[in-house]
Amino acid sequence: MDGVPVICIDGPSGAGKGTLAVRLARQLGWHLLDSGALYRLVGKACLDAGVAWDEEAAVAVVARSLEAEFDVVGDEVVVKLGGVDVTADIRSELGSKGASSVAVLPRVRAALLERQREWARPPGLVADGRDMGTQVFPDSPLKIFLTASVEARAERRYSQLLAKGESVSLPRLLEGIRERDARDSTRSASPLVAAKDAVLVDSTSLTIDEVLERVTALAADRGILGRVSG
Repeated sequence: MDGVPVICIDGPSGAGKGTLAVRLARQLGWHLLDSGALYRLVGKACLDAGVAWDEEAAVAVVARSLEAEFDVVGDEVVVKLGGVDVTADIRSELGSKGASSVAVLPRVRAALLERQREWARPPGLVADGRDMGTQVFPDSPLKIFLTASVEARAERRYSQLLAKGESVSLPRLLEGIRERDARDSTRSASPLVAAKDAVLVDSTSLTIDEVLERVTALAADRGILGRVSG
C-alpha cells in the first residue's frame, strides 16, 4: 500500500457511507473496499458452513479463507462470495445481525486486517467502514467521519428496505440502530470512534451530491486529486 492514496470513510450505520464511497470511487476511478460487507460476508459464510457466530476461532478461520469481490455497478456495489452475487442476502436484517455479531470478535478483526490492506492498489482506494482511519489505514491522507442523526439513519434504512419489498417496522429499526451504535462504540476490538485527524461530516440535512462535493473539495485541497492525475 506504500504510495497508494487511500480515502477513508468511517461512521455509523445508515449515515450514507456506502453511497458516498461508491460515488467517490467511480468519480476518481479508484478501487473500492466495503469493509462492512466483509463482515456481512463472514456472517453469511458461517451460516452456510454451520459455524455459530460466537465461535471465535472457527469464525476467524472462515474470515481468513473468504473469497470476496466488489463490483461497482452504477450507484450500487455488487458483492460476491466465491464468485456468486450475494448482495441481497447480506444486506438483509439477518445480514446486519451477523456482521455486528462477528465484528466484535478480536481474532476475526485480526484475520481481516491484512486482507483489507491488500485492497490498496493503484491508482487509489476508497475505504468504507468503521475503523478504516483508526486501524486499517492510519496513514490515510484524508479521513472522513460521516454521521447523521439516529432518526435520519433509521428512516433511510426503512425506505431502502421498503423499496426492496421487505416488511419492516420503523420503531424496530430505530431501536436496532441505537443498539448497534452502542455495541460498535463500546466493543473492545476497534470501537467506532472518529480518528483524531478525521473530518466530521454530518449528512442529516445534506443530499448525497452535497456530501460528495464537500469530500471531493477536501481531497482537492489536500492534493490527493492532483496525485491521482499526476
